[in-house]
Amino acid sequence: MRYLKTISIAVLTSATFFSCNNTPQTGGSDVASPVSVTEITLSPINRFINTSGTAMATKEVALKSQMAGKYLLQINPNTKSTYKLGDKVRKGDVIVKFEDAEYVNSLSVDTKKLNLTIAEQEQTKQKALYEKGGVTLSEMRNSEVKVANAQSDYESALLKQEYMKVIAPFDGVIVDLPHYTADTKVESGSSIVSIMDYGTLYMDINLPENAINYVQPEQKVFITHYTLPNDTLKGLIKELSPAINQETRTFKGKLAIENNDLKLRPGMFVKADIIVDRNEKAIVIPKSIIMSRGNQNKYIYILDKNMAIRKDITTGIEDQYNVEVVEGLKEGDIIITKGYETLRNESKVKVEK
Repeated sequence: MRYLKTISIAVLTSATFFSCNNTPQTGGSDVASPVSVTEITLSPINRFINTSGTAMATKEVALKSQMAGKYLLQINPNTKSTYKLGDKVRKGDVIVKFEDAEYVNSLSVDTKKLNLTIAEQEQTKQKALYEKGGVTLSEMRNSEVKVANAQSDYESALLKQEYMKVIAPFDGVIVDLPHYTADTKVESGSSIVSIMDYGTLYMDINLPENAINYVQPEQKVFITHYTLPNDTLKGLIKELSPAINQETRTFKGKLAIENNDLKLRPGMFVKADIIVDRNEKAIVIPKSIIMSRGNQNKYIYILDKNMAIRKDITTGIEDQYNVEVVEGLKEGDIIITKGYETLRNESKVKVEK
């Protein structure tokens, strides 16, 4: 009996010691988890439909010589040197001139101008005589025909005289300028210069069938390109086809891109984000912090007196990185944005800066 009693006391003492050594394990829930937080402020959010395509110049022309003559590349008044690739031009600027004395003589511009003056004087005389009965109506009409013919001859000569110049038909940029040795003869029909106006660009787009009820003319578009990582250009939907392509299940559209600073170049492949919905003052949070329990409600954690409180939320408009919260949060709430993965409701937390 004494032996059994001694064993019982030993076991009791050992159990008491074991219990004391395990006391810290029950306090593990008191350790505060480090987190980062952000205060909610109202901000705008957009819903996009994404597409892509090639940006093209709204105006483009390739000018050719309309006569044979000696090639004379002109001086750009802005640069004080001869025109070159990339130069901006204004409507009416003379880029190239041609010289050909034989061609000028064949036009006889001064002679035709003089013939017009003589015909007009004769018409004035015939009209005065007709009013006095000195000539017949037919004779007066013949003088009018002579004036019309002389006018046509003179204007035709002036028009052909303009063939000696290559003139910019609109404001733009020189994108092609074939090289010709100065003062050499260039044949009629030779390519001289190509000009583009790309202050505004256009882009043909194809949109999925399910976007037909969301995309409308005059909707705003954000345009981006990998060469412009910090710039987003603005655009507008200008045209939309009502017909769906039966093979691709898409419909066509056309958008205009504002390119006043000429940052985009014709031919660039760009990304277009069409704004189909927008809330100017929304509660917006990062998509990455949202969690869910299977197919149940989405939730996040907010900070409340050094505790993480789980909040069920209902979301609305989404973009690539953020989402609108329409229920569950309010302006001024402090949301936990880092360290939330292992939290539970009412977990103790410590904010790290």
